[in-house]
Amino acid sequence: MQLRKHAPSGALLASLLALPQLASAFYLPGVAPTSYKQDDAVPLYVNAIRPVGDADSVLHSVLSWDYYHPTFQFCAPEGGGQSVGESLGSILFGDRIKTSAFELKMKHNETCKKQCEVTYGKNAAQFINQQIQEGVSLNWLVDGLPAGQKTVDVLSDTEFTNPGFLLGEQLDDGRIKFNNHYDIIIEYHEVSGNNGQYRVVGVIVQPESRKYTGEIGPDTCNTAPDIVELSETGDSKVQFTYSVYWIESTTVWATRWDKYLHVYDPKIQWFSLINSSVIVVFLVLTVMSILVRALKRDIARYNRLDQINLDDLSGTSVLEDGVQEDSGWKLVHGDVFRNPSHPLLLSVFLGNGTQLFVMAGFTIAFALLGFLSPSNRGSLGTIMVLLYTVLGFVGGYTSARMYKSLHGEKWKLNIILTPLLVPGIVFSIFFLLDLFLWAEESSGAVPFTTMLVLIFIWFLISVPLSFAGSWLAFRAPAIEPPVRTNQIPRQIPPVTTYLKPIPSMLLVGLLPFGAIFVELYFIMTSIWFSRIYYMFGFLFLCYGLMIITCAAVTVLLVYFLLCAENYNWQWRAFLAAGMSGGYIFLNALIYWVTKLSLSGFTGSVLYLGYSALISFLFFILTGESRPIFLWPSPPILMSPRHDRVFRQLAVCAQDLLFHQD
Repeated sequence: MQLRKHAPSGALLASLLALPQLASAFYLPGVAPTSYKQDDAVPLYVNAIRPVGDADSVLHSVLSWDYYHPTFQFCAPEGGGQSVGESLGSILFGDRIKTSAFELKMKHNETCKKQCEVTYGKNAAQFINQQIQEGVSLNWLVDGLPAGQKTVDVLSDTEFTNPGFLLGEQLDDGRIKFNNHYDIIIEYHEVSGNNGQYRVVGVIVQPESRKYTGEIGPDTCNTAPDIVELSETGDSKVQFTYSVYWIESTTVWATRWDKYLHVYDPKIQWFSLINSSVIVVFLVLTVMSILVRALKRDIARYNRLDQINLDDLSGTSVLEDGVQEDSGWKLVHGDVFRNPSHPLLLSVFLGNGTQLFVMAGFTIAFALLGFLSPSNRGSLGTIMVLLYTVLGFVGGYTSARMYKSLHGEKWKLNIILTPLLVPGIVFSIFFLLDLFLWAEESSGAVPFTTMLVLIFIWFLISVPLSFAGSWLAFRAPAIEPPVRTNQIPRQIPPVTTYLKPIPSMLLVGLLPFGAIFVELYFIMTSIWFSRIYYMFGFLFLCYGLMIITCAAVTVLLVYFLLCAENYNWQWRAFLAAGMSGGYIFLNALIYWVTKLSLSGFTGSVLYLGYSALISFLFFILTGESRPIFLWPSPPILMSPRHDRVFRQLAVCAQDLLFHQD
């Protein structure tokens, strides 16, 4: 009997012990390890050429280029570089992966191997020299790992691998050298328990500029001291070479990405997180104290009123006048749920905001759990598109439900605008910016076929799901307010300066922006400087703090508005919380001035356009991301209407006792 009692615990213990073995046998799609035998071909793929900034961390361009752009004239394999299959998110984020002419064989070293010889004209030389001055970098992939260079973080004195390596470099004397030789250092690890099987665990590329004057042999690379300079007045002949060195490493395949995932300024992020947490706690305590004090004061006030009515049978007490007089938010209890202006637009924004809010939450949660690893290229963008598409049902349901509660009559227009208005604005801006990229022949331009795929997903999946959600919402009963709305609107008295629309929006929107300001800086740096961002733990906490901050400051704003007898709170609450998006755009402008030095008009248009697009989406998200929209504040649930019922009952009891006497 004792053994039977302990049997479930033993089974649970056995299951827990088996979890590591099960986990080690499970890999996400696209990130399973590839093993090679000695002299097996290891493919080296090339990716888009991207700007990463100069030595002073200033970005001079936002345009990326195809590796086989005709002006660069890099050596291509026979038949040209062939495109490698990519995910939707990888394409949207600018990856253009293709095959290369590099020949790598497992554990087979190569020294000074010639690729091809190219002649650059003066126009090509001017273009390439300009790209070198703007700090563009080449991006290669070996077994899914980005080729990079070892870098030392000055602040933390830690060494990490930075993806990509420079096309060339401008020397102190003003000369511009062009890198034409690459030392490819590949680290490998032997598979445990399987002799003769090897896996790639690291890729380092050391580019060099070497001017060759004769035949190229194994020892030629070490005897070419001069650098290659592309002449802008005549032709320049350049010979491309590379060397391959295989080095055994103790790094296992499961941890090979650790050297790429570097945390910049972790102390600053922790300080920002603690600072935001303190602000959130202060705001929540402030809201709770205000609401609890208001409720206690009102309950005590009406208790005194009931006592006066029972003691003074004639109802002529002098004290009753001061107690019976309503003030503050109680005066507008009959107007607080009056329908706002433009309810159709407000409901559409709310539906799309809910859709973005849930999509962002799920995406960050998946990334936090490790499902969106950087080893699975483009997984972040892909899951964002798919989640937003599937959550069209949530957006349609929320929009229709709110529109019905606002007694809207144009329900057909609501059903149509919910999946078309905000996505249409985003797609139009995105397509317009893509035209600038196409005009510049940049590889960052999304292909036309990918555009068609996005439209296909939009109209054949997202729109029908939104229609289904709206249909269910309109069939559900409307949300009824707890108090009756007066037929004649109450006149709104003048308000103080800080409660006017513009000042209140600036004050309320600043606090949610402050909760994510530091993390936003690292995200912007990762996007524009082509760095790997993986600090989703910090992002998850900042996202939660931002939502709580939005809710707290909106509760305070609505409470102060109602105390000032202003019942037009719906749009004010949405716009004030959404003002965080305006601060994000203002931050982008400051970043543009301090961290960017864009040379052309197109680069500025692209940066400002994408920043405005991100700010608009953030405006929609934060405008909705608070749980108090349906009910402006808890005191409303204890409206004066209910208290007056108890008062009338007390008066009736008084009269009954008087007549009996």
